[in-house]
Amino acid sequence: MAKRRKKKGVKYYELREGGKKHVFTGRTPRQAALKAATRGFTNIRLRERGRRNKDKTYSIHVFRGSTKMVNAPEDRPSWLPARVKKPKVRKIRVERVKKI
Repeated sequence: MAKRRKKKGVKYYELREGGKKHVFTGRTPRQAALKAATRGFTNIRLRERGRRNKDKTYSIHVFRGSTKMVNAPEDRPSWLPARVKKPKVRKIRVERVKKI
C-alpha cells in the first residue's frame, strides 16, 4: 500500500455562522473564501485553524462573496450540469482578535 502524504501547503479555514462551524481548505484565504461563496455564504469571515500570531491574536479574514450562474464549458463531463455557479469574492479587511 502506498504511503499517504500530507497535501503540501493546504490550510484549513474555519467559518463560524449561527453557532455552526464550516471548514474550507485552500492554500490561501481567498481560495477558501471562493469555496464558501460557492456554497452560498455572502458575509465570509475565515480564521485559519491551528495558527496564532506572535502577539497571541488571531487573524480573521473578512470577505464579501457572491455567485453567478454561467454556462458550463463545452467539454464538460456528462455529470456536470449545463449551468454552474461561478464564485466571486472581494477582501474587505483583516481583523485581529484576542479571543475566538
